[in-house]
Amino acid sequence: MQECTASFSFQARYYRLGHLTPDTRQVWIALHGYGQLAQYFARKLEPLTHQNICVLVPEGLSRFYLEDVQSRSQGGSQRVGASWMTRENRLMDIHNYICYLDTVFQNETRHLEHVPPVTVLGFSQGAATATRWVMHQSVAVSRLILWAGLLPHDMDFDKGRKLFAGKQVVHVHGTDDPFVTDSRFAEMKELAHRISDAPTVIRFEGKHELHEATLLSLG
Repeated sequence: MQECTASFSFQARYYRLGHLTPDTRQVWIALHGYGQLAQYFARKLEPLTHQNICVLVPEGLSRFYLEDVQSRSQGGSQRVGASWMTRENRLMDIHNYICYLDTVFQNETRHLEHVPPVTVLGFSQGAATATRWVMHQSVAVSRLILWAGLLPHDMDFDKGRKLFAGKQVVHVHGTDDPFVTDSRFAEMKELAHRISDAPTVIRFEGKHELHEATLLSLG
């Protein structure tokens, strides 16, 4: 058996909050977590538009039902989520979403003579996705926000330290986030220090979620 690949034209949706004009103060690209959909994730980011920030919210290219067939047939739930990648054929998935994110950003900014400062926010699984995209260096980013998520373990940390020199790296998580245990938090800090001498750490009272007051403080 021989594994083959095929390239073809592919459409994917994303959401824009606010307007991207020459007067826009910042542009954010926000990447959701595992099992989320961009349209619902985007609602949590709406308050940023009141600070003259335009937010672009792409969606993971793989969608799936959140419950198995038996649970759906018994309970009637048809909830759908999206994922950026799994361990299966991961390198191709990474290549595909990097191309997708490049296209979203280029489509939205090509009319601007000067692009405002760019913040990339990755929530949970989206943190690794955000980091890989920034590391691709197709976009000049001023700040990376890792919200309840980790840097990818397989990234080139030497390259990352050079790339993030002079840029802000921010770790955010809730005090009651069940996914950020003490050992996980220590791992987050250790990885962050490998690319930044002084990463910013922000903790808020809450769980595995976006927190409005914290978001606005970063705006």
